Amino acid sequence: MRAWSRPVRTEHARSVLGDAPSLTLYDDRSGTVRDVTPAGDVRLYVCGITPYDATHIGHAATYVAFDLAVRAWTEAGHRVHYVQNVTDVDDPLLQRAAETGEDWAALAERETELFRTDMEALAVVPPDHFVGAVEAIPIIVDLVEELGRREATYRVDDDLYFPIAADPQFGSVSRLGREEMLALFPGRGGDPDRAGKRDPLDPLLWRRQREGEPAWPTALGPGRPGWHVECTAIARHYLGAAFDVQGGGSDLSFPHHEMSASHAHVADPAVEFAKAYVHAGMVGYRGEKMSKSLGNLVLVSALRADDVDPRAIRLALLGQYYRADWEWTDEVLDTGLKRLSRWSEAVKRGGPDAGSCALDVRAALADDLDAPRALAAVDAWTESGGHVIEGAADLVRAVVADSLGVSL
Repeated sequence: MRAWSRPVRTEHARSVLGDAPSLTLYDDRSGTVRDVTPAGDVRLYVCGITPYDATHIGHAATYVAFDLAVRAWTEAGHRVHYVQNVTDVDDPLLQRAAETGEDWAALAERETELFRTDMEALAVVPPDHFVGAVEAIPIIVDLVEELGRREATYRVDDDLYFPIAADPQFGSVSRLGREEMLALFPGRGGDPDRAGKRDPLDPLLWRRQREGEPAWPTALGPGRPGWHVECTAIARHYLGAAFDVQGGGSDLSFPHHEMSASHAHVADPAVEFAKAYVHAGMVGYRGEKMSKSLGNLVLVSALRADDVDPRAIRLALLGQYYRADWEWTDEVLDTGLKRLSRWSEAVKRGGPDAGSCALDVRAALADDLDAPRALAAVDAWTESGGHVIEGAADLVRAVVADSLGVSL
């Protein structure tokens, strides 16, 4: 599956300042902010969309956050191997297609294309591998068969499930207790009440074909994959074992990242799945978490259709700390619009020496992606007086473009 075009990098800030500091991020599994940067190349997996509706601000906030990480690593001199999936066959997608009468595959492609255009407009660096679940079915089947050889599958009717009891490390990613898991599981794609399961928390690996549903002929029988095993298979195939960061929204910590890690732990007990688990906060709107199921969405495409500058949308997102929960309001967007105008005018007229400003931006981002602090550093330069120094505005323009992803 193709991704989208890559934004142009200036490389000017790095040529003037050298490599940026090493990136630290909050790892949910350890509960600490720590250096997650290896000595060489970085391997990043971020869970992608289920394309049954357009990209909302909550999605955009997550992908912009991990885009900051990609940019910070790149500015620090690392090659980033970035993989993102698209769950282009799953229950919510099929349900939406049934409700609207649209072909499910056409719906998935249309919404995936809209996601691409939204990400491109927001200057998000694309993944190296943008992989749909449908195209990944052969490697998913291989993983399920490996779990079967390790006696870590069982049947409920004709469906295959994974026993969480097979993984001694289960629970180590989300660090939730069993009662907390049971409370979250039904609302996050789980089926705890299905008769015949060994444990209510056991996740689906392979769903045998139902009448009217798409299915693929495989060694497991005709059917389609479960959600969690999809990401396990794609991450292991494209990044290998013990990759550096598994990312996504905080609602993915359990069950999705917990289950994905368990599949990997059992398939290859000698190695870990991801070295760190990093999660972006949830975005609310009108008092509720923004979600497709609730329908309280602010769509990136709708803002763009109203001629809102995507750079202002991105600045509005950057004004929020990435792992905090926050509320989208008209005031948040207005702040982004005003900041874009103020910064654009400032780099046109020029200003004082910008070395400290550029270093402060990089330092803030290296410190667990503290984008609000980075924005404040640029604000301070734009508001400072003094003589105009030749090249200062060029350095500000470069660090804002390459580190923050906003072209001025």
